[in-house]
Amino acid sequence: MKKISLIAAVLFCSTITAFAQRYCVIDTKYILDNVPDYKEAQTKLDAVAEQWQKEIDAKFLEVDKMYKSYQAEQVMLTEELKHKREDEIVAKEKEAKDLQKKRFGYEGDLFKKREELVKPIQDKVYNAVQKLAASRMYDFVLDKSGGITVIFSDPKLDKSDDILRSLGIKKGTTGE
Repeated sequence: MKKISLIAAVLFCSTITAFAQRYCVIDTKYILDNVPDYKEAQTKLDAVAEQWQKEIDAKFLEVDKMYKSYQAEQVMLTEELKHKREDEIVAKEKEAKDLQKKRFGYEGDLFKKREELVKPIQDKVYNAVQKLAASRMYDFVLDKSGGITVIFSDPKLDKSDDILRSLGIKKGTTGE
């Protein structure tokens, strides 16, 4: 009976060990914040977005001026001129909205610019994560910066600094 219990215990422990999975935790926001190329790309993106926003604001300001001018002169205009001016205002407003959509809309110019500037950096980080996972035989790599909620993680499981080191970036401890 003792032999059977011992064999059952050994089999149970080996089964648990076989199903044990190795994992680590990283913080991609922390990693990206410490990658100089990412900061530079983000600064460029912000500058481009600001420039485009000023361009769009100028168009809407022009529409606003046209509308105020129209309101002031409306009583002196013929019906034909009123319709013509209203059509001009509507066309100008549509032009401004179209530009806004082109620049900032779904898959607009800002999206494309972000893909151009940021995606290569994100790909480098992703490749570094994959290398770390493969070299240390992790089954899972959890990201505590976004989608999943990590209530607690042992700091020794956080491998964000290892990712930074593999990217050639020297950094101290996480949580600066």
